[in-house]
Amino acid sequence: MAAEQQTGAVKGFNVSRLLLILGLGVLLSGEAYFGYRLYKLSDQQEQIKKDYSDANNITLGLFSVGQWHDKVAGIVNHQVRHFTMTPKQKRDLQVEVEQIVLALMNKAQALLDKKPTSLGGKLKKFAVKTFVNTDKIKAQAPAIAKSIIAKVDNPANKKQMSNMAMTKFTQVEHSAYFDSAATVNKALTDKLYSKYSVSSPNQFNQKLTAQLEKIRATMYTYCFTMLGCVVAVLLCWWALRKRVDLHATLFIMSLLFAFILLAVGLTASMIEVDARIQSLDFVLLGEHVVFKDQVLFFQSKSILDVVEVLIAQPAVDSILVGVLILVFSILFPIMKLSSTGIHLLSKKKLAENKVIKYFAFQSGKWSMADVIVIAILMVYIGLNGLLESQLASLNIKSNSLTIITTNNTALQPGYIVFISFVLYGLILSTILKFITPHDSH
Repeated sequence: MAAEQQTGAVKGFNVSRLLLILGLGVLLSGEAYFGYRLYKLSDQQEQIKKDYSDANNITLGLFSVGQWHDKVAGIVNHQVRHFTMTPKQKRDLQVEVEQIVLALMNKAQALLDKKPTSLGGKLKKFAVKTFVNTDKIKAQAPAIAKSIIAKVDNPANKKQMSNMAMTKFTQVEHSAYFDSAATVNKALTDKLYSKYSVSSPNQFNQKLTAQLEKIRATMYTYCFTMLGCVVAVLLCWWALRKRVDLHATLFIMSLLFAFILLAVGLTASMIEVDARIQSLDFVLLGEHVVFKDQVLFFQSKSILDVVEVLIAQPAVDSILVGVLILVFSILFPIMKLSSTGIHLLSKKKLAENKVIKYFAFQSGKWSMADVIVIAILMVYIGLNGLLESQLASLNIKSNSLTIITTNNTALQPGYIVFISFVLYGLILSTILKFITPHDSH
C-alpha cells in the first residue's frame, strides 16, 4: 500500500512538472515571439527614421543652394515679371524720378559753369551756352520721368530685369560644385522616393510619419505584452511557493525568460536623439520663404550599437570604455544567469565551484547592467535638457522671421525591456538564495 502511494506521488510530481513546463513554455514562446517582433520593429523604425532624416536633412533644405535657387527664382519671377503699380504709386514714383532727373541736370549745369582752364574746355562751354537752352531741357523733366516709368513697366523690360537679377544664381547653378551636389541630392531623393513608392516630398513625409506612428504603437504593445509574460512567471512563483518539488523546474524556466529579456534589451533601440527645425518662415521681397521639418541631428542606438561604435573608434580610451561595457554589462549578466542555473541543478562538487558560486552570488557588485540603466537615464535627462535649451534659443517670432524648433529625443521600448531584465534578475537572485540546496555563501 505504501509503495502504491509513493508511486502515485511520483506520478503526481511528473504530471505537475509537465503541466508547469507546458504552461511556461507557452508563455516563453509568447515572450520570444513578441520580443523578436519588437526587435524587428525597432530596427525597421530606425531605418525609416534614418531615411526620413536623410531626405529632410538641413543640408538638402535650408543649406541647399538648389532649394534657395528654386525659391528665389519663383519670388523674382513673381515680383519682377508680374510687378504692377497702382495709379497713385505711378504718380508718386514720377515725382521721385522727376526730382532725380532735375538733380542730374543741375549737376551737369554746375559742371559746365565751372571756369574752364583749357582752350578745348572754353570752346565746349561756349558751344553749350550758344546752342543749348537748359531751361527748356529742365522743362522736359516730367516727360522724361514718365518715359522712364513706362519703360520700367514694360513687360519686355521686366523680363530683362528678371534675367539680370537671376544672373548670379544661374552662374552658381552651372558651377561644378552645384552640379555635383545637385546630382548627389537628386540620386538620394530619387532612391528614397522609389523605395517608398512616392513622387513628392509631401507624400514621402506623410507616408513615413503614418508608418512611424503605427510602428510606435505596435512596439509598445509588444513591449508590455512581454512584461506581462514575466509578471505571469512571478505570479507562478507566488502560487507555487510551497511546492518545493517544482522550484528547480520553475527557476530554470524563469532563467529562459530572463535570457530573452536580456537579448531584446541589448539589441532593441534604447534612446533616440532627434533635433529639428519644425518651421522656418521669413519674408523676402514681400513673399514668404518657408522651410519645414529640417532635421539637424538624428541617432538611434541600442547597447550593442554603442559598444560597436566605441570599439570601432581609433582612440584607445573609447575602445577601453566599449570593452568595459561589453564585459560588465553584457558578459557578466550572461555568466550570472548561466551560473545560477548550473549551481541549482548540478551536484554539490560543481555547484560549490568557486567560479560558479562567484558568478551566481557575488558578481552582482561587478555587473554594471543596473549602472547602464541609470547612466542612460541620466544621459537622456541631460541631453534632453541641453537640446531643449539650445533649440529654445533658436526660436524666433517676428514680422519678418519665424523659427520653430522641436526636440523629439526620447527613450525607446528597448530601455523599458532592459530595466525589466535588471529588476527581474534581482528577483531571481533573491529567490535562488531561498531555494538552493547548496551553500549560497
